[in-house]
Amino acid sequence: MKTKLKFLVLLPFFALLLFTSCQEETVDITPPDEAEALVADSQLTSFLSATSKNDGSKDNIIDGTSCISVKLPVVVKVRGVEIRIDSEADYIKIKRLYDEFEDDIDRLDILFPITIITSEHEEITIGSAEELSEFIADCKDDDEEEEKEIRCIDFQFPISFSVFDRDFQIIEVVEIENNRQLHRFMKRVKKSEVFASLNFPLNMVLKDGTVLTAENNEQLREIIEAAKDSCEEEDDFSRERLENYLKKCPWIVYEFKRNNQENDEFKQYAINFKDDGVVTMRSRNGDILTGEWELERTRRGIAIEMEFENLADFTLKWLLYDFEDGKIKIYEAGGNRIILKRNCEVVVDITKERVKNFLKECFWRVAELEVNDTDKEEEYIGTPLKFYANNIVKIRVNGELVEGTYEVLVRNTGIGLEINLEGRPDLKLQWLITFLSEDEIELKNADNEMELKRHCPDNDGDLNFILDALVSSEWEVASYIDEGEDETPNYKDYVIGFNQSGMLFAEGNGNDYRGLG
Repeated sequence: MKTKLKFLVLLPFFALLLFTSCQEETVDITPPDEAEALVADSQLTSFLSATSKNDGSKDNIIDGTSCISVKLPVVVKVRGVEIRIDSEADYIKIKRLYDEFEDDIDRLDILFPITIITSEHEEITIGSAEELSEFIADCKDDDEEEEKEIRCIDFQFPISFSVFDRDFQIIEVVEIENNRQLHRFMKRVKKSEVFASLNFPLNMVLKDGTVLTAENNEQLREIIEAAKDSCEEEDDFSRERLENYLKKCPWIVYEFKRNNQENDEFKQYAINFKDDGVVTMRSRNGDILTGEWELERTRRGIAIEMEFENLADFTLKWLLYDFEDGKIKIYEAGGNRIILKRNCEVVVDITKERVKNFLKECFWRVAELEVNDTDKEEEYIGTPLKFYANNIVKIRVNGELVEGTYEVLVRNTGIGLEINLEGRPDLKLQWLITFLSEDEIELKNADNEMELKRHCPDNDGDLNFILDALVSSEWEVASYIDEGEDETPNYKDYVIGFNQSGMLFAEGNGNDYRGLG
């Protein structure tokens, strides 16, 4: 009897030890602490949910948007070549095909149907390009989302949560392997369906690969708080860099497509993105339009929004989908696309002072001259115009130095140039300047067109002095010795003239010679 009594007394003791041992084995990752429990509406809970959203920016080369990703594998067609994309590492195949060709059409076609994944990790089947475009067009931008996605930092999986009952007793340990599982678990936390805490320590990985360790909720919150905008700042810097790049030089419309219809009318339009959100555009006939512009970072990428009161075709929020040195491509759903090429020599805002300054720099050759549908430029080969500060213009044609006047005019239609050269009716006209750059000026009036190209001799002081002396007047042969023989009598009546362009002439004894000096 005595032995049996001892056993009955010890049984509760061993049962208590067994229960304690089991509970300690369940929570060997992190001891339970009520202060570490996640609260449905806390900042940390929101951070965990936002960090675990699906990052759709990695496959923008396929879908052109960050608000979704395309579930792999997927088959795309680039320049007629079908490519199977099995992993993110295969995206480089598309880029390589783009880089193989020098033309400007980087076209990618997705072979449908496909499955897309939203930021909430929902999977949706898409059956056509039109359906995909409509879905992307409906994507909300970051500033419209209740909970902005955090892409700058990721969890190093696996991680785990301890789930408690109302008495704060552990009833389950949930292991999380990826963002999809984490996002779904955090939805339950936010709805107060589960009462849980993270098991520490855990590691967080920044975009540059740096690994940071958190030992508790507060450390984790501080890590995410510090990192959440770090890559957004990089995006903002990219946006700032793009803004400065756009403003640095004018841009020429190389291709324009609206509602899937190419419109050649806008080709060669020049666009100048300026400070304070002002954009000016010069049409091919010289008309200047002024509007507003701004850059905006959206879930679908960086957008260039332009607004012109009298130009609806350009008034749109255009998404940037390709940006390389000297060329940008922008688009919007519905078959709208513009390709712009940079041209730092183009002057969009043609002003009187700018024209006058350009004209006085160097000489200007008549590269093209069309009068009443007849080409006349051959009559002016090697005979540049020289515009002086006192409104004097000079030109030498067939050895004859012609002097006249010029004036830069301001007209309702734009900036004009009036040239008065007696005996040169093809030039003695009022011209409208339709294009202005440092090296080229294009002019037109009702029936005529002219193109002037700048010619600048070397800026050597001695050479310039000699050149000025040569072209300032005509020269007579005073002495001509050829290999010891005096040829002066044969050429004493010859007159030689030197043109600024390098052309020269020699006239005498009924002969007329032309050549290059």
